[in-house]
Amino acid sequence: MNYQIEKRIELKAPVSRVWRALTDYREFGQWFRVKLDGPFVPGQVSRGQITYPGYEHLKWEAVVQKMEPERLFSFTWHPYSVDPTIDYSKETPTLVEFRLEKTASGTLLLLTESGFDKIPSDRRLEAFRGNDGGWTEQMKNIENHVAPTS
Repeated sequence: MNYQIEKRIELKAPVSRVWRALTDYREFGQWFRVKLDGPFVPGQVSRGQITYPGYEHLKWEAVVQKMEPERLFSFTWHPYSVDPTIDYSKETPTLVEFRLEKTASGTLLLLTESGFDKIPSDRRLEAFRGNDGGWTEQMKNIENHVAPTS
């Protein structure tokens, strides 16, 4: 089985607007529901506190990989690390990539999360399913954030 999450959504907003929503840590925090400690910097750890209802006890931690302006934003993290009693740091993190493409009516946002095959088998499916559902939700959140319908 290919454990890779792929989501695509057409956003009625210019690429520059979507890029800002993804890479400005305050804006990212608004739609993703996380309070981040500071800006995203490639090669550095991004930390913060999840603000999503029911998950406020969880910390956000990701390592920013690439920031190619208005094209690619990526980070690695430990997916579905929802049990505060488990040390996930020994696991290989997954790679989350946001790719932007200009379209006639706005921006095509392509999200992929890969590397689930390296997660311990006893929690691989749970992590995959949890994040697959989570990203479905987050695609709606970013859409509402960049192109609110009046």
